[in-house]
Amino acid sequence: MITIYNLSPAEALTDQSERLISVGLHPWHVGTDWEEQLRMLGEVAGKKRVMLIGEAGLDKLCKTDFALQQTVFLRQIELSEEVQKPLIIHCVKAWPELIGIRKKMLPSVPWVIHGFRGKPELASQLLELGLYLSFGEKFNVDSLRITPLEKLCTETDESRLPIEEIYCKIAEVKGVSVEELLSQANRLIANMDSQFIDIHMHDKTIAV
Repeated sequence: MITIYNLSPAEALTDQSERLISVGLHPWHVGTDWEEQLRMLGEVAGKKRVMLIGEAGLDKLCKTDFALQQTVFLRQIELSEEVQKPLIIHCVKAWPELIGIRKKMLPSVPWVIHGFRGKPELASQLLELGLYLSFGEKFNVDSLRITPLEKLCTETDESRLPIEEIYCKIAEVKGVSVEELLSQANRLIANMDSQFIDIHMHDKTIAV
């Protein structure tokens, strides 16, 4: 099984393991040191074991100033384009702004919505714009049903369920075998054989 652990820029700089990681500045954690955090992100983003940039994104329910969130998000979009790595996105109550940025930026690398639980109407809109949707333990069944396998990703995030169980639940809803799901999902992660891939797990051994 392949697991991609989500780390902050500071954590990624000090992590001495060889595990695969995603690295980004989450909107919840944008503070007065955000420029230094982005500098550290730029330092590690090009490393081979960094598979995705993020979580990055927009969240209208958190305390971080929304204009600052947008500035930091745009910088991470630019970095993902520079290093040509997919961007994993956290979005809460900011879908119009996210869609507007997507249409303006016209990115060349994949964007994937992390932990998608939205309704099928939103799923359709995002899929039409070329985004990938990542599903974990909890999801909207109708949204999962309309998501093509080639635009579908899987994750545990902070769930205690193993990714194998989540795959089985998703395969059942999609009406396909686990083998077919394995062969077609998570394709935004290049050069990986067909096997269980958890594109987003929080490191349980450190504060995140």
